Amino acid sequence: MAALPEKNFLRVGIMPLADSAPIVVAQAKGFFARHGLEVEIALERAWAAVRDKLVAERLDAAQLLAPMPLAATLGLDAVQVPMLTALTLNLNGNSIVVANALHGRLQALRRPDEHGALGWAQALRRVIEVDRASGRPSAVFAHVYPFSTHNYELRYWLACAGIRPDHDLNLIAVPPPQAVAQLEAGRIDGFCVGAPWAEVAETLGLGRRIVSSFQIWNNSPEKVLGVTRAWAQAHPATHLALVAAIIEANRWLDRAENRAEAARLLGDGRYIDAPPACIAAALQPGAAEGEFGPGLVFDAGAAGFPWVSQAQWFLQQMRRWHALPADADCAAVAAAVYRPDLYRLAAQQVGAAAPREDRKSEGTHAAAWTLGGSGGTIAMGPDRFVDGAVFAPT
Repeated sequence: MAALPEKNFLRVGIMPLADSAPIVVAQAKGFFARHGLEVEIALERAWAAVRDKLVAERLDAAQLLAPMPLAATLGLDAVQVPMLTALTLNLNGNSIVVANALHGRLQALRRPDEHGALGWAQALRRVIEVDRASGRPSAVFAHVYPFSTHNYELRYWLACAGIRPDHDLNLIAVPPPQAVAQLEAGRIDGFCVGAPWAEVAETLGLGRRIVSSFQIWNNSPEKVLGVTRAWAQAHPATHLALVAAIIEANRWLDRAENRAEAARLLGDGRYIDAPPACIAAALQPGAAEGEFGPGLVFDAGAAGFPWVSQAQWFLQQMRRWHALPADADCAAVAAAVYRPDLYRLAAQQVGAAAPREDRKSEGTHAAAWTLGGSGGTIAMGPDRFVDGAVFAPT
């Protein structure tokens, strides 16, 4: 039997994004209440504000970008406060969108034998070469935060075509709700941002989505539930109750018949100020099947499991782009911040399966596969990288 929560009333921060759905659903459908928690959801507008309020204990927990607790623990992100995550909130969901004018130029320079995400990157390299030769200013692309999945996915995609992200174009950080306005104002040529803002840009006729995060790294982790290490140590039962409730919400969300209701919960005017049709499209299961992949995944394929190896991948990207010292012990930091042991305890409370291992290779599966877990075999999805690379955490 689960221990009673040490603290019953919690404030949990979210951003106006479709992948905040697990927290919104856990509150609206009574999953938090089932675990003895009363949760107030705090809507924030910038990732830095989420981080600062978590550190200042104005939030008990928050939706965070997957690399954020790593960066905060290492002191790379304006603060140095140990954080941890015991739950991934979702897989996939980001998109690269370009302004209409740039899209036309990319189409003109993309060769007939070039396809998919890599083909668009190769076309962008030619645009950059033409602009450099003619003396035109470098293109400006936005991501949402320096220590974000979006930043590392965008850089990975660019580098695959031989584009040097810090030399051949300008990368800036723009909070997700502002990306569309920046594109409309002509201040940026493209952005990598989470749903539903790519859908909004296309609906308003401001740009075109050309690449999804699934195409860059199949079924990559996107958001996590973050808490400070001190908070987790002071409230262990509360923390497990919070994680268990969201695991239940994620199972509810991955039932296709529930996605329309989830879209209404997000788009009732309280959480996401975007056209309801865009929110519904972002949450529609399989909405991005085909070229762009399966879209948001909340539960399938051990989606909630905080793989230590995926934390190592993010740390390697920080090192690659000179945000992390070369001598940093990535394996030790990853294991301190990403906590599959706590996930397993919470999953046991709600009868959810969990992988037996803490780490796995990435880039080795082009199709569905299985792994062993508590309660039996777990069906997993592909995990390919756009360049065919393999990441082995050992």
